[in-house]
Amino acid sequence: MSTRFGVDIGGTFTDFVAYDEAGRTLKAWKNLSTPENPIEGIMAGLRTFGDLDAIAAVRLGTTVATNALLEGKGARIAYVTTAGFRDIPFIGRGNRKHHYDLAWVKPKPFLKRRDAHEIHERIDAGGNVAEPLDEAGVARLAEQLREAGEVEAVAVVLLHSYLTPVHERRVKEIFAEHLPGVPVSISYDVLPKWKEHFRSSTTICDAFIKPVVARQLGSMRAELDANGMKAPVVVMRSNGGEMSLAGAVEAPIQIAVSGPTGGVIAAKRTAELLGMNNLVTLDMGGTSTDVSTVVDGKEKFTTDFEIEWGRPIQIPMIDIRTIGAGGGSIARIDAGGMLVVGPESAGANPGPACYGRGGTLPTVTDANVVLGRISPGNFLGGSMGLDREAAAKAVQPLAEALSQSIEEVAFAIVRIANNNMVGALHTVLTEQGLDPRDFTLVTFGGAGPLHVSDLMEEASIPKGMVPNFPGQFSAFGFTMADARVDRYRTVQLNSRRFDRERAAAAMASLIEECRAELAAQGHADAAVACSVEMRYLGQNYELEIPVAAKSFSDAEIATILETFHAQHEARFGFRLADHVEIVNFLVTGTARTGALEFPLVGAATGPAPVRSTRPVWFAAGWRDTPVFDRADLKEGHLVEGPALVEENASVTVLNPGMTLSVDRYGNLLVSAN
Repeated sequence: MSTRFGVDIGGTFTDFVAYDEAGRTLKAWKNLSTPENPIEGIMAGLRTFGDLDAIAAVRLGTTVATNALLEGKGARIAYVTTAGFRDIPFIGRGNRKHHYDLAWVKPKPFLKRRDAHEIHERIDAGGNVAEPLDEAGVARLAEQLREAGEVEAVAVVLLHSYLTPVHERRVKEIFAEHLPGVPVSISYDVLPKWKEHFRSSTTICDAFIKPVVARQLGSMRAELDANGMKAPVVVMRSNGGEMSLAGAVEAPIQIAVSGPTGGVIAAKRTAELLGMNNLVTLDMGGTSTDVSTVVDGKEKFTTDFEIEWGRPIQIPMIDIRTIGAGGGSIARIDAGGMLVVGPESAGANPGPACYGRGGTLPTVTDANVVLGRISPGNFLGGSMGLDREAAAKAVQPLAEALSQSIEEVAFAIVRIANNNMVGALHTVLTEQGLDPRDFTLVTFGGAGPLHVSDLMEEASIPKGMVPNFPGQFSAFGFTMADARVDRYRTVQLNSRRFDRERAAAAMASLIEECRAELAAQGHADAAVACSVEMRYLGQNYELEIPVAAKSFSDAEIATILETFHAQHEARFGFRLADHVEIVNFLVTGTARTGALEFPLVGAATGPAPVRSTRPVWFAAGWRDTPVFDRADLKEGHLVEGPALVEENASVTVLNPGMTLSVDRYGNLLVSAN
């Protein structure tokens, strides 16, 4: 068994990449997703590979948790909290998304108020038991919920439990006794950090999706065994690491953004080979577009994530922003007579009109077919034919309503989709103080390369790259991801009375937890990186400061404080003399999981061979455009736009006035003349 598999289950397609460690070869393909039963789609793709016994491991990226949160289709949950605090999920925060929008409605938590219950207990702000847990009251509540038979999961969030989890753990034990079979999420396991709204929201989301994830992943191992697939299967975490199927069922919030992480990992590894430091990644699939950055060779992580504004999920994850813009995004005319695109998607079934599966609404993919950018006879390498007449017929009503030609409206659909994606790029670049001119745009996903030239021009990004296997790039990233575990805990200290013993004990405990989990995954040698979140007294937001401290000697503490002062001054333009607070301790454990050697494509021996020519619509109208087969392109080949580069799962569109070159690994590098 020498083949590593990456599998990315998307809304429209399921992508597969196989890396043979012995032969150092890569193979990629994709199948239509089967949302009603993902196992069918997975097994269909694995059978395409052929030899199931040769599979050494499978890493799976799934949108099951993401979709349940986005669509609000989770379990009915009970919320259990300290007496007097049942309204924390409903009060939320006092801020607003739009200050002057009087019609804005605050998002509701994933539970009804009648399902919020109070119990008598109290842990004080120092972590001491101020009021013992009323165990009899907890047992009565559990019995009431069992008799009602309506609750599918329970979220337990007790005051200050991030300091002392003894009451939360006992509540979980009592519920297991009196309400067997109903999963319980406790905040100390989900998010042992202060700030009650964030902790309650994250724990509620974990409980909300627990039964959904359990239904899809809980039986997956048995089903894979029944289908003859014996290799170990793990699920990608939102932080780019991995976890077992059982672990994902127990802590499903950790896979809230599972699928898109692979693309960022693969882009980072590719950039390392090419000596690139700054990347902005754009993953455009059938349903959505995900954008992220790699700055100075490092992907960006965040805990400031909201599945929807007002519903925070504070788990460590790669900082990826998602918008509803994909190849399946539907174009329509709104009530004001304006053409809009998305966020509604045709998905995999029925899909775009050109798929011939019953879809009749115009999509971005239909527009690209009408414009000649996608060849109906060469979609997915010719394995899936497209219907250009059906695409044109879908666009026709919009053209009539706007009194324009079908091509003009199709081009407008593409430009509106581009504009939506440019907005997403701005959120991770200019809004973060980053200059787009310092970055290379890496586009992937089945639809991403179709838009690389347009996005470079409209977002003022001078360089672009279409990597190998763009249509399966996230799955490709799964094959090379490191194992990663994050642990975090609120430990409140300050510079005036620094308790070094408490600090050392907290850091040692987190390090041990990281190493233990990685060891359970089979990784004996783990590297750990430690940091603390700090702020000045009275501030409400913290800066994360890397630390090498283990014993927290006087010299180490002085170094940590000076580093904080310097970073605060660099970020905000000032420093204060005294009273720094340390709020949270964070530890990340990582383990390399096996190198992947990228194959070389060989040097060019002549001009790039043109396979065919066809009319393609650009801003100036129809142009006879040379079409290249990516398999024919070698290191050193140069292509002048306009041009198309076709491959099995995507098409790269090179606008007039742009140049494409090929590096030694076969990546397509795009630049403006």
